[in-house]
Amino acid sequence: MANAVIERAELVLFPVVAAALIDGEGRVLVQQRPPGKMMAGLWEFPGGKLEPGETPEAALIRELHEELGITVSAASIVPTAFASERLGERHLLLLLYLCRTWSGTPRALDAVAIDWVAPADLHALAMPPADLPLIGLLERLI
Repeated sequence: MANAVIERAELVLFPVVAAALIDGEGRVLVQQRPPGKMMAGLWEFPGGKLEPGETPEAALIRELHEELGITVSAASIVPTAFASERLGERHLLLLLYLCRTWSGTPRALDAVAIDWVAPADLHALAMPPADLPLIGLLERLI
């Protein structure tokens, strides 16, 4: 039992936020991670880590502006699901939000590329492990 307590004390929870941006045709925006970053080349939902003292919603709004150049209001993001994945000594907790309304045209400001993909077609993309369980949910929701 003592070992289990030590293991939990050493594990660092790493919360991140992501958005499933849904366009008028029911497609989801994904972006390709750039070279030099962990999991480079994989396709992911846009988002990122929380800064100290930041709420998940504020972090997502900031990240979408930084990564895609779009403006999103807190009223237009809906908490939808989460995923959990061990990453070495950290444990990723991915909070997924749905968003159907934003201002501006998404651009790949921090990614190699962006693409609008039908939810069923997400299965064909190389994506981070934490994103994979969210695909089936998006297929049912959209």
